[in-house]
Amino acid sequence: MPFTPAVSELPEIAPDIVIASNPAEAIAGEVRAGLTSIPKTLSPWLFYDETGSRLFEQITELPEYYLTRTERAIFHTHADEIIAEASRPTGNDPAPILTLIELGAGTATKTGILLAAAVRRQGRVVYQPVDVSVTALEAATENIRANVPGVTVRCQVADYTTQALPLNRLPNTRTLALYIGSSIGNFSPDDARDVLRNLRAQLLPGDTLLLGTDLAPLNGASSSTKDESTLLAAYNDDAGVTAAFNSNVLARLNRELGANFNLNRFIHKAIWNSEESRIEMHLESLVPQRVHIPENTSGSAFTLDFAAGESIHTENSYKFTPARVERLLTSSGFTLTRQWQDPQHFFAVNLATAV
Repeated sequence: MPFTPAVSELPEIAPDIVIASNPAEAIAGEVRAGLTSIPKTLSPWLFYDETGSRLFEQITELPEYYLTRTERAIFHTHADEIIAEASRPTGNDPAPILTLIELGAGTATKTGILLAAAVRRQGRVVYQPVDVSVTALEAATENIRANVPGVTVRCQVADYTTQALPLNRLPNTRTLALYIGSSIGNFSPDDARDVLRNLRAQLLPGDTLLLGTDLAPLNGASSSTKDESTLLAAYNDDAGVTAAFNSNVLARLNRELGANFNLNRFIHKAIWNSEESRIEMHLESLVPQRVHIPENTSGSAFTLDFAAGESIHTENSYKFTPARVERLLTSSGFTLTRQWQDPQHFFAVNLATAV
């Protein structure tokens, strides 16, 4: 029988959006650090202004971008099982009430499947999405309120990789942290471990993490059709949406920092780095050029010189083996509890317990 707590056990949390940092200062600091390094880089969280968030939602619907629809299919098939496993009683304790917190929530379209399963199990649920984009969080709130009755939403605008998160832990509850969509693949192995360790430090033993991971091609695996061409197409679609998404980061620097990037002088490139098991996204300079960024909150003005063929490395998307996923979780203070994969072994959803 589903466990259904009394309504009084889940007091309302007023839906709102909490901004935990100065976004303009964070952007300026990240841009200065990344573009003055060798090689030049920009952090992928800079993609997600209003335009970037809208473009990414378009990417998730593209025929080439298998990640979103594959993970969504796993949720459709296993959502009730995932929620039941995350709320499994320990010892003589009763089944806990789950509170869900999501890192990098975006517009939460897939999350609604899990939230609906949580509502079926416990009657109501508190959901705390965290993202750097106010626009995405507003869309997430509207989406969940319209489609999943029984959910109380409380948003936070924050850099979840470094900032403490307001878990709003209620009595007799357990936190289920969602980090889905293979977002963990955007970080280097060391940084991915640090992100999960930062999260683990804010959880209690017995809390759980649901981690989405895109799987690496398996040589000789007859049950999977994923190969290098499949990977590259997902990050370089025929319609050019991913290219627009990538170049929008330069448009954002022009809008918000007063930079003078000429977007027509840069081209989007996606590369499969088999040695590192990752897709790399770059913005390559087509010609020798100079770009100026005015004085801002992070310091004085500075000028950047680009050689023809020099690139800004904007994103990595690491691809995992099941063994690598388990090592990452173990090194971050979690124990892998269950793993669900699609029939083609393109993607894995991993439930881990904080120890």
